[in-house]
Amino acid sequence: MASTCSTTSLFLLLALCVLPALVSTRQLGNPFRVRGRVYCDTCRCGFETSASTYISGARVRIECKDRKSLQVVYSVEGETNSDGTYEILVEDDHEDQMCQSLLVSSPIADCKSADPGRDRATVVLTRYNGCLNDQRFANAMGFLKDQPLSGCPKLLKQYLETDE
Repeated sequence: MASTCSTTSLFLLLALCVLPALVSTRQLGNPFRVRGRVYCDTCRCGFETSASTYISGARVRIECKDRKSLQVVYSVEGETNSDGTYEILVEDDHEDQMCQSLLVSSPIADCKSADPGRDRATVVLTRYNGCLNDQRFANAMGFLKDQPLSGCPKLLKQYLETDE
């Protein structure tokens, strides 16, 4: 009887020690999926409006830098689909690194200048922050149209009007 209890206890102890390690190893093998959108700021507002269009074929890069040296230690690129959405797979956990999604290029001839305020988005790429899934979302990033559309002053006036 004592042998059965000690065998059961040993098995239970082993299960409690080994199973969490197996689960965390499985999670580390899954890549992160970073999703975001790229738009053309057709009114040169510095933010998305109802006149903004989403860019198909824009190039985006995910970069992770060492927090101390600020050297790039990881980089991977991707491209937006027909809806202006990108999804880039990022391998490994980038625990204490500073990771960002960055605009690389736009295929639209008159919308190629990255908006200095919307050309990058911070992305947390670690599993040690309470997030349970591998999906990460980056803020939308934008390029500026060379010349604003003719209807932009009217559109901006609507944004500035308040109901009082």
